[in-house]
Amino acid sequence: MSNRPVRVNELLQRELSAILRQRYQSEAVAITITEVRVTPDLREARVFVGVIGNEQAVQKGLHWLRSKIGPISHELGRRIVLKYMPRFEFVVDESAARGNHLLKLIDDLVPPPPPEPKA
Repeated sequence: MSNRPVRVNELLQRELSAILRQRYQSEAVAITITEVRVTPDLREARVFVGVIGNEQAVQKGLHWLRSKIGPISHELGRRIVLKYMPRFEFVVDESAARGNHLLKLIDDLVPPPPPEPKA
């Protein structure tokens, strides 16, 4: 099995992050590209995005990203040589929120140790 899709995933993630950091520094300060998954034919890519803030900020950041996909794809085409530039779909990555929720549940299950008696 070829590891080309894995390499393309990592390359796209690195370059997307660099473009956001360099060209859209003030707008994309709360946006992180957490993962990119391309289809085996390399024509479509799902980009998982983490956005800092409440639900309204997350939706605003996702909308902003979707509105900038044209210039971002153009810049990616200049930086990366691929036969086909994938079509991007941005999805909110909720793994950090799920992880925090699980940690909170675990903390609620285990009671804190009793305080040490003072001698």
